[in-house]
Amino acid sequence: MYKVFIVDDEPFIIEGLYDAVDWSRFGMEIVGSAENGRQALEKMQHLPVDILITDISMPVMTGLTLIEEVRKIKPELRVIILSGFDDFSYLKEAMRLGIENYLLKPINFKELDETLTGTIQKINASRAKYALDEYDISILRSNILYRWLTGRIEPAELAERASLLGLRLDRPYLLVSVLRAQSAKLEMALMRLVEQENNVMYLVDYDGDFVVIFTMDEPLMEKPRAIRLLQQVREQCYGEEISISLGSVETISEHITESYRHAKEAQEYFLVLEQPSYVDYVDIQERKDEASRSLTLHWPDYAKGIGARDKDELFNTIDRDFARLRDTSGITPSVLQSIAVELIIRFKIELNDIQYGAAPDFVKNTLSRIMGSGSIDDLILAVKEGVGRLIDSLNSDIKSPVIQQTLNYIHESYDEDLSLKVLAAQFHIHPVYLGHLFNKETGESFTEYINRYRIEKAKELLRNTPLKVQEIAREVGYWETGYFYKQFKKYVGLSPRDFKGLL
Repeated sequence: MYKVFIVDDEPFIIEGLYDAVDWSRFGMEIVGSAENGRQALEKMQHLPVDILITDISMPVMTGLTLIEEVRKIKPELRVIILSGFDDFSYLKEAMRLGIENYLLKPINFKELDETLTGTIQKINASRAKYALDEYDISILRSNILYRWLTGRIEPAELAERASLLGLRLDRPYLLVSVLRAQSAKLEMALMRLVEQENNVMYLVDYDGDFVVIFTMDEPLMEKPRAIRLLQQVREQCYGEEISISLGSVETISEHITESYRHAKEAQEYFLVLEQPSYVDYVDIQERKDEASRSLTLHWPDYAKGIGARDKDELFNTIDRDFARLRDTSGITPSVLQSIAVELIIRFKIELNDIQYGAAPDFVKNTLSRIMGSGSIDDLILAVKEGVGRLIDSLNSDIKSPVIQQTLNYIHESYDEDLSLKVLAAQFHIHPVYLGHLFNKETGESFTEYINRYRIEKAKELLRNTPLKVQEIAREVGYWETGYFYKQFKKYVGLSPRDFKGLL
């Protein structure tokens, strides 16, 4: 929906424009109005607005001054002027500021309709021309890099996209680091790092982790510097908890997927190590080797249980294997703990190819329990409880993490201006991909889901509050009352007033 803001010092003009134009026919909604330029400028600083319709002669701040000031914060804004003065000097100044049309009062609504149609065409043309903006480029860059790190892009396509996006992939080695944090500062710090270092790239993966890629000529010399750069990034995010893990150094031509996989795996060891400044996959090899020397678990049995989502089978396998391990000569509690940790992390790796989003806190919660267990029986119980919760989550068909986050955001912010582009930017994926994923997992389009959810909330307000229909429309996120009426009747079969009358 295109957002329209109306300014006129005569209230009946504003009311007339609300009622006389079928805004939904143009794909438009009125998001606000004001009776002078200063009031309009204050409101528009906090509203999404595509088209401004304004009078010229108003108290406090004129329409011409308003146009000049609002263009400083919304340079792409389209402006239509209404005026009771057929004055060439006004027209000349308005043309200098750039307007779509100069309409005289009383308003000729046919001319206004034609002006609105032409304005929409210009907006669409402008958006198509500049579609590949910085946001789109960053999303495209993240998608290409993610496909590269996970081995899902052909060499010819990679070479073409790397050239288009200016990605430096011509060095022989790479090192991948994963940074995990809930930090608004982190992305800004990484952006500065990429601007300063031409051998560094970053993306946000589908788990929401920040992935930093260092390309190298001499790993022995350049890896210590990469670590220092990452620690500087953490220092720039003072007050934020950021965990940094390093993958293995790999040759770009052969084993790039290993470095990313190892960095993700190393992340999980933050929970079992005592507050390290970073976790290096090389350093956890000894821990893994110790576990593997004693690890006589038959992994295919566990993989089969996960695939079948059979909790009882998995519990029997855990009991059998750990009963045998505890009776093994020379076994110690610390070795059993290492085996349990390795088993849970291997579960996560397996789930990455199935539906890991079903239990996003599975590893964190289970490893915390394992590390805090006071006995072998308690350790076994911690493993079984974690695996049990995981299977329950898989069986309950929980949505993927990004769709669950999207639904949570809609439920909390349905009264705000919501769009695929806004949410995709927040979750660092492309709007088109988010739209397809949303439809696939909910069975509805993004727009259908939001409208249906808003109408359900409107029904609650009609039942339980004395608010007027126009007020309820605003409360649930509709700025244009006519559009709210249309959607309400579509989903309920009655107008809001008729629905209220039945209560």
